[in-house]
Amino acid sequence: METYIIIFLCIASFVAGFIDAIVGGGGLIQTPAALILLPNVPVASIIGTLKIPGFSGTSMATYHYLKSAKVNWKLFILMAVVSFSFAYLGSSLLNVMQNDFMKPLLFVVLILLLLYTYFKKDFGQFQIDKLSQNQIYIYGSVICVFLGFYDGFIGPGTGSLLIMAFIAILGFDFLQANIYAKLVNLATNFGSITLFVLKGKIIWTIAIPMAICNVTGSWLGARLAISKGNGFIRIFFLIVVGLALLRFGYDVFLK
Repeated sequence: METYIIIFLCIASFVAGFIDAIVGGGGLIQTPAALILLPNVPVASIIGTLKIPGFSGTSMATYHYLKSAKVNWKLFILMAVVSFSFAYLGSSLLNVMQNDFMKPLLFVVLILLLLYTYFKKDFGQFQIDKLSQNQIYIYGSVICVFLGFYDGFIGPGTGSLLIMAFIAILGFDFLQANIYAKLVNLATNFGSITLFVLKGKIIWTIAIPMAICNVTGSWLGARLAISKGNGFIRIFFLIVVGLALLRFGYDVFLK
């Protein structure tokens, strides 16, 4: 492996960790960079390798968020188990089939997501207690079925989609949704990592230096998000969703 390739991957991982800690979507930076720089490596090995820096950076961001907010651990454990299971299932499916057929649908979903968040100025600015505790458990589990599978099968943008779902369906504000998205992302990443380790798909000489850089970026991003609050996170959310649109638009119409 050429040294310059590792350096570029580490830079991409640092930026991805920074973005992911604030609002999710770091995979939109890491994944294209790895696919471009490692053209001869199987896609499953690239996705599996990137799960290590993703998990490491998310762990750092989660640690900082947990120091600033309370978490319903019963809700998290339920969502974590569901997310882990369906991420493992999604990664298993990735090993036997392509995921390109889902990208046009995701492109449309991201357009609607961007427009809704932009025009609804109060979206995610305040917590809304519109559901009972049991409804939160049920709806939270359903969210994690779909997005857990998505994270294992495709991956990029999972954090942003989780945040959107937690705000729109569960009534969380941006900061609270971000905390739960990080916790669930840890579970989905761990589910995928378990599968990829068992399959021997992870390239550790790439994964470890990228993980160190991702953790550093996540540390900076989490501190910034906590200090700036919901308004700042909303703006960053719009930027990341816009980047996701460009990424999937390229895949659908040009690639």
